[in-house]
Amino acid sequence: MTEMFILIPGRTSDQGCGISEGKFQEKYQKQITSLQVAPGDMERLALAEGDWVRLTTEFGQQVEVAVTAAKKDELPEGLLFIAYGDISSRLMGGDTHGSGMPTSKGIDVELEVLRSETA
Repeated sequence: MTEMFILIPGRTSDQGCGISEGKFQEKYQKQITSLQVAPGDMERLALAEGDWVRLTTEFGQQVEVAVTAAKKDELPEGLLFIAYGDISSRLMGGDTHGSGMPTSKGIDVELEVLRSETA
C-alpha cells in the first residue's frame, strides 16, 4: 500500500540538545532517524510506533525509516516530519536555485508501509 504525503524536514529541540553530546550518540540519532506521522494517519494506515516505511521522492531517492506518532494537534494529517539529517538529505533534490541550500520544505513523498505490527 502506498500513499502520497508532504514531508517537512526541520530541527527539533531534542536534536539541538543531542548535538552537544555528539551526532553519533543515541539521543541525536533517534531524532534524525524517526519519521513523525499524524495520529490520524497512523490509525488509518494501521501503523504502530516502530513500524517501518519506505519513502520515495520525485528525485528517485528511497529511504526506509521507523515511524513515531506525532503529538495530537502537532502535525496535521497528510504531512510528515523528520529532523534534518542523513535521511532527510537523501530525500531532497540537488537543485539549490542559486541559494546554496536545496529545497527542503514541502517535499512530495510516496509512503509505503513495509512492516506493521498490527498487520
